[in-house]
Amino acid sequence: MLLSKSKCVVVKIGSSTLIDAEGKVRAEWLTAFNEDVAALRKRGIQLIVVSSGAVALGRKVIGFTHKALKLEEKQAAAACGQILLAQAWREALEKHGLHAAQLLLTIDDSENRRRYLNARNTLEVLLEQGVIPVINENDTVATAELRFGDNDRLAARVAQMASADTLVLFSDIDGLYTGNPHKDASAKHIPEVREITREIEAGAGASASDIGSGGMITKIEAAKIALAAGCSMAIAKGEALHPLKALEAGGKATWFIASSTPISARKHWISGSIAPAGVIFIDEGAANALKNGKSLLPAGVKKVQGNFERGDAVTVCDMDSREVGKGLIAYSSEDAVRIIGKQSAEIEATLGFKGRNVLIHRDDLVLR
Repeated sequence: MLLSKSKCVVVKIGSSTLIDAEGKVRAEWLTAFNEDVAALRKRGIQLIVVSSGAVALGRKVIGFTHKALKLEEKQAAAACGQILLAQAWREALEKHGLHAAQLLLTIDDSENRRRYLNARNTLEVLLEQGVIPVINENDTVATAELRFGDNDRLAARVAQMASADTLVLFSDIDGLYTGNPHKDASAKHIPEVREITREIEAGAGASASDIGSGGMITKIEAAKIALAAGCSMAIAKGEALHPLKALEAGGKATWFIASSTPISARKHWISGSIAPAGVIFIDEGAANALKNGKSLLPAGVKKVQGNFERGDAVTVCDMDSREVGKGLIAYSSEDAVRIIGKQSAEIEATLGFKGRNVLIHRDDLVLR
């Protein structure tokens, strides 16, 4: 199955999967789930968890008994519940010698370029160190206008951010159907989707779930984000023990199959979706190194043109102004000017802080 071949997996856990009817964490389920996580980590697969449940835990603590919470009540419940949620994940992972890290994100963190890069870099370091990032929407500061609204789309944005190759959405339904299986006995399960058509979207509307903040429609929106990022996605029922193990063994699910890899999708996005903010002129040696799959080092740069910030797209040209490629720069134009021509080991002494050893990483570079 796709899960076995993955390098980085994002798993979204719905509230109805993690929290029981009394507003408590399903401890036995969480233990079993993290046994699956530990098994995947031992095989070198990186894991990120997007966990719902803060509001469900917090409303019990704060004493909210009514079903529909106002935004400020939901924010207050999340503030109480997030502590309990993080504690539950930390304790469950530590039983397997794994460490948890908490990240709270809003929609602005995925759309603001600076915040996106900061979150992406944080995830990159955590994964390199073998830490399990546990992510939730930052309900305590989000407003009605600046919210993901559900963790399905948040998980897809995280998968995009982390260049994950697999996204798993665990909830109360085992996949996509041609209709609502609770109302239509003839509704058929769809095991695999390679293209999200109008018929698929229409089926999602008919088979939407009533449990949790998201339904099947939000899962299809998540699939669009994931597939565009070269990430395959599964929708599966997660309430049984060891859900990851079951999914890997061929358990019932709907798989949305990406037609590209995360790196190729990212490079396609860089190539066609971002206007360059500046130009980097490089020598012949650097140009040859790029063609051989290397990153762009400051030593091979001769001139910087334009005004740009870290993470902006820049055009890379040789000294005859012929375009070599386009990439995302790791330094602002002001800092880039100061380090061009220098060895990577000299960057920290020159700038006064330790940044990346490269100006443009090869994964962030598209050659012409």
